[in-house]
Amino acid sequence: MLKKVTFPIILLLLGIVFFISPNFKQIAAGVAVLLFGMIMLEDGFKAYVEGPLQKILKNATNKLYKSLGLGFLVTALLQSSSLISVITISFISAGFIGLKAGIGIIFGSNIGTTITAWLVSFFGLKIDVSAFALPMLAFGILFVFQKSKKLKGLGNVLAGLGFFFLGIQFMKVGFEVYNESINLADYAMPGFWGLIVYTFIGIVITLILQSSSAAMALILTALAAGQIFYDNSLALAIGANIGTTITAILGSLSANISGKRLAGAHFVFNLVTGIMALIFIIPLGHFVNFLSSLFHVSPENYIIKLSLFHTIFNISGVILMVPFINLLVKLLYWFFPEKTQEDQDIDYPIYLNDSILGFPQTAIKALLDESKRLFEDATFQIVSHGLNLHRDDIKGEEKIKHLVKHSTDDMNVDVEDLYYHKVKIIYSKIIKYATLAQSKFSLSEKSMEYFTTIKLANRNMVEAIKDTAQLSSNVKLYMTSDNKYMKKEYNKLREKVSKVLREIYHTRKDENPITHLQNLEKLKIKAKKSDVLFDGTLDKLIRENHITSNMATSLANDSDLVASISKKLIEAAELLYIHIDTILLTTKDENNLKP
Repeated sequence: MLKKVTFPIILLLLGIVFFISPNFKQIAAGVAVLLFGMIMLEDGFKAYVEGPLQKILKNATNKLYKSLGLGFLVTALLQSSSLISVITISFISAGFIGLKAGIGIIFGSNIGTTITAWLVSFFGLKIDVSAFALPMLAFGILFVFQKSKKLKGLGNVLAGLGFFFLGIQFMKVGFEVYNESINLADYAMPGFWGLIVYTFIGIVITLILQSSSAAMALILTALAAGQIFYDNSLALAIGANIGTTITAILGSLSANISGKRLAGAHFVFNLVTGIMALIFIIPLGHFVNFLSSLFHVSPENYIIKLSLFHTIFNISGVILMVPFINLLVKLLYWFFPEKTQEDQDIDYPIYLNDSILGFPQTAIKALLDESKRLFEDATFQIVSHGLNLHRDDIKGEEKIKHLVKHSTDDMNVDVEDLYYHKVKIIYSKIIKYATLAQSKFSLSEKSMEYFTTIKLANRNMVEAIKDTAQLSSNVKLYMTSDNKYMKKEYNKLREKVSKVLREIYHTRKDENPITHLQNLEKLKIKAKKSDVLFDGTLDKLIRENHITSNMATSLANDSDLVASISKKLIEAAELLYIHIDTILLTTKDENNLKP
């Protein structure tokens, strides 16, 4: 809703500004070209960071200093801390990385975003950037039209840098034109209120541009043109840092609770850092002057001094906050508690949200986790209870035959009601997100199969539950029947499904689940072959007048249902715990999962 309201307001304001001051179009064009360059840079570097993403993230974030370094490096390359925030929220929502590692990435990205200021200071404002920006664009576009994904990536990087520097050139020219008609420095505000007002302006600029890096480029360009004073530029830089948290907050609106916690950490970090910079702006200014004199920087070189200030207060913020990361994590867990479903009638997904659709890796991971949760927390329970067996007993060590024989109490379970409350919504969301992922990403045929496999596994679960609903009433009727033959046959049916459930339980608990594949296949074949219609059991019972014709019909139908339940459960387990997991652990196949 906020995005829908903000966009037309920005369009309206831009139109008004163009009408009042036609000279502003040069600056606006510069900002647009610079932002487009940053988008191309992002797309270009993506071509070089694909592959076994889960392993890369795990190895690169298992220590705090690694998370900090990763955040710094990636932000320095992509030139967007806001983008890194949204990406990190996506990874946390999918369960690729933990909250503490995500916070480390966010802290590191705040240092990485200072690279933009130095690029603008050393290159954008000191030399005629169009001299090399235009050749970069020419070569970049040539590479973009190549078939190779790596060459296209290189082309996007070159063209992105070209547009980045060209945007700075446009802004420089725009502010120089402005000097002839109006000087924004005439509206400078000294003292406390100047600090507050210009900090707010910095926040607004970043909100509009959705990038603190672009905001810093604009501030530095205006400062170089003399359109703002140095003191006010410091406040603008602080505001730009605070404003970038809004992008993370907007990105977290569609994320799960972990994503919201990370956005909260980003907000706390930038807010605390910004407030500390405002409180200690005078001592920080003196420290900047000291370092400037130490490195022989001219006192009037405000461009370098602003870049130095921007770097110092971001590094200071990380130094200040790192010792309190564990406390911050605890506070975030307290402020954003897990939502329990104990008081809710209907279960909802916990891993699925729009943020997981940012990357194919996060989408497949979240869908797989949600599917496993549906199997373990709902399907296993519903099928067990539908047979009047406790799932904890099936997971135990007691022999199945003895377990079934002694489980004669009616659990009074309504399978269809359980399906409606525990399965239906989650199943529909899994199908929805798997379909969205397939349509969003340009994937190889092999990679597309991952999402199809997820949907197939879930359909098998649902069909097994519906078959159990049909079987359940007769199980209740005959497990305590006076007819010992029917009681014996129905106990056999319960035993067959129980053995399948126990084997599946051991499969998902085993670190090497593929070793259970042969056992599962044997159980599936055995369930099919032991149908009472084919093994002679039903004929014998009828010939010897042990059961009535109605009983025979029920037994024949239910024997087929048990074979179907066993088959569907085994196939779902194989897809979720063996085939998908094994594929995702293989680097060769992971490389197919590319955006």
